[in-house]
Amino acid sequence: MPTVSDSKPAPRAKTPSKTTATKPAAKASAPPTGPAPQPGMGAVPHEGGTTFRVWAPHADAVSVIGTFNDWNAGKNPLQHEADGYWAIDVPGAKPGDEYKYHITNGKQQFDRNDPYARQVTNSAGSSVVHDPNFDWADDNFQMPAWNELVIYELHVGTFNAPDADKVGTFAQVAEKLPYLRDLGINCIELLPATEFPGSRSWGYNPANPFALESDYGGPVAFKELVKAAHQHGIAVVLDVVYNHFGPGDLDLWQFDGWSENDGGGIYFYNDWKAETPWGHNRPDYGRPEVRQYIRDNALMWLQEYRVDGLRADAIAFIRNVKGEENPGDDLPEGWSLMRWINEEIDQTMPWKITIAEDMRGNAGITESVANGGQGFDSQWDSSFVYPIVEALTTPNDADRNMQAVADALSESYNGDAFRRVIYTESHDEVANGKSRVADEIMPDAPDSYYSKKRTTLGAALVFTAPGIPMLFQGQEFLADGEFNDAEPLVWAHVETRAGLVHLYRDLIALRRNFRGQTRGLSGQHTHVFHVNNTEKLVAFARWDQGENVPNDTTVVLANFANAARENYTIGLPGPGRWTVRFNSDWRGYDGEFSDFDSFGIDAEAGEYDGYAWHGSIGVAPYAVLILSQEG
Repeated sequence: MPTVSDSKPAPRAKTPSKTTATKPAAKASAPPTGPAPQPGMGAVPHEGGTTFRVWAPHADAVSVIGTFNDWNAGKNPLQHEADGYWAIDVPGAKPGDEYKYHITNGKQQFDRNDPYARQVTNSAGSSVVHDPNFDWADDNFQMPAWNELVIYELHVGTFNAPDADKVGTFAQVAEKLPYLRDLGINCIELLPATEFPGSRSWGYNPANPFALESDYGGPVAFKELVKAAHQHGIAVVLDVVYNHFGPGDLDLWQFDGWSENDGGGIYFYNDWKAETPWGHNRPDYGRPEVRQYIRDNALMWLQEYRVDGLRADAIAFIRNVKGEENPGDDLPEGWSLMRWINEEIDQTMPWKITIAEDMRGNAGITESVANGGQGFDSQWDSSFVYPIVEALTTPNDADRNMQAVADALSESYNGDAFRRVIYTESHDEVANGKSRVADEIMPDAPDSYYSKKRTTLGAALVFTAPGIPMLFQGQEFLADGEFNDAEPLVWAHVETRAGLVHLYRDLIALRRNFRGQTRGLSGQHTHVFHVNNTEKLVAFARWDQGENVPNDTTVVLANFANAARENYTIGLPGPGRWTVRFNSDWRGYDGEFSDFDSFGIDAEAGEYDGYAWHGSIGVAPYAVLILSQEG
């Protein structure tokens, strides 16, 4: 049955959230401000020339070579400054010129790319002097309040690539922004987009941490994407990798010729602390210049590129050598580094969101700095994705654990519903030996009835449970298989599976309360009041202002069994008529769905599930109903 209009209305005007623990959108109207990165590092063009500055404390001599001096190491030697810094102003050097640093250390001589290079020809090529000036036009984007965010994670190289032989670009991502806007997405989260070896990668092997991937289009194209996203009302969050650098095409490695124990030199630990799952290439979080380098990188994205937030990859390996909770392997300097960055962002750009991938259920990650925490605003939540996906993919209904589902729905960090990002698919969860949820349900038939029913059941929980909801690219049209960096999305499925796209659009509209009937889905409060592990159903209530306020309190009933329930009784938070706003079994979403009539409920007095009212309703197999009171 249709419960939301076929066409999504224009989003209503924003008002600051009244949810006390959620940063209000009103703060987002200010322009990017705050301390700039370390002044003068890298290549800084100015009228008449370019100033070059680099940190190489063990070098005996440094010169800059490039297209402006015929790559002659004798023409432009840098002057030694204090604390291992070297600098020179080169008249005539201009944006677009290629360059490197020629470094002498004893008998060693070698050329290195600029650690602060904003642009490179490619990861094995040269640095490029980048002009930081860009016409942002009237960009004055207002970041949504975090309880209104709906995130769409995407990989630039495959999201909208024209075919399998070509890598996608920032410009091609921008082409799909109207589609994402109409779907209801108001935040895109990009897998790492800094320069990496070759043309295909997930991005978690950064070779040049300050440079945008050349095959994606480079720095100007990235700014154009951010600008276009803002024009469509969409925030941009960038995934950053600070737990390791490289390992390939890594000019940071033994940058000025010095190292110990055959380690990475000045930018890296040179002892047991260097070990990571990706090589012996962990940055030295205790060295002030390296801390500054990482801090400058984070602020650069937020200021120069106007991204609206950062997602920090695998921070368990920043705070601990082995990514575990063993105190003997802790890296307190890693913890303090991320806390320093988060504190600076909060003090100068509080509307910018920082999201951690820790996946250890550690509430300290999102605890405030003032309370001794690391200060991230939200974190990817393993306590949601693992039990929910297990409940969706378990072959036999009898083995589904409804208490585990209930616990996943109830979880929160630091007393704030939006300190966690929740999802059933992400780049990590649909690769590395795992596939899309539809494939995990039915490996030989990912577009089968059961896959469609149970994947959409999971999606409905993502958009109704407490947390910031996130989709992974193509999830809304049942993208299948295992994610890799060589297979582009099949956009033809937007048409062939239009009903499923419609379902996701309706869910997002309810989550963002476009109709003014489901404000509770963006509220702080959750009560899982019904858990039936025998018949495999759960029901929960979400509310913002009050648990018995019309158009606020929202009730969700989820059926995890392949059996219809004709008159299923649940408790209700209040009296009156409870109207079905969404029924995942509507045949308009898919021709194989049963179109099971799930009428609303007229509440009856009488205690049930701990409430003073109750009512009965029909619910289809593997279906979700969303209800709220009539106003």
